[in-house]
Amino acid sequence: AKNDEFYTQYRDIEAEMNAYVEYNPNVFKGKTILLPCDDPEWSNFTRYFAANFTAFGLKKLISTSYAFSAGSCQVTECEKNSVLYDEEKRKTHGKLFVLEKDTDGSGMSDMDDIQFTRYLDGDGDFRSDEVKALRDEADIIITNPPFSLFREFLAWILEAGKQFIIIVNVNAVTYKEVFPLIKDNLILLGY
Repeated sequence: AKNDEFYTQYRDIEAEMNAYVEYNPNVFKGKTILLPCDDPEWSNFTRYFAANFTAFGLKKLISTSYAFSAGSCQVTECEKNSVLYDEEKRKTHGKLFVLEKDTDGSGMSDMDDIQFTRYLDGDGDFRSDEVKALRDEADIIITNPPFSLFREFLAWILEAGKQFIIIVNVNAVTYKEVFPLIKDNLILLGY
């Protein structure tokens, strides 16, 4: 089995997102962001956007993760401490986490306010109907998708006509499906 689960470093995410925010300070204001491959306890995307939730004026942050059997790491504290925790489901079902508001009374929304809301019906694959519904709810999709599924992931985003920021290997620009999109200014290379 191919293991192409790599976690993007926080500083790389910060550098990329700061370029967008410097260009337009309101780029994320009032937006719902979907992180479709990002377990909150392990994903630096989730950590970054949760830490900046209030500063960016986000409306909602949605993170989904794969089931343990599909490659997810360990059980998260957020999940384990939830009344919804189910040892059997965690092995075979993806998870949905949401951040919408300050839930701990700290005065700002951050990592401590992420809620494990439910187990997904399937294993959390971005191609599932339930993750597609989350995609359709989102304004912007941001993640580092599995490299082996990059072409499918890009088609999945383009099918929905959503704004996106994906961090991938630079070799992706050479794909026959990608280069014409760059040439026609339909997608742009990032910072």
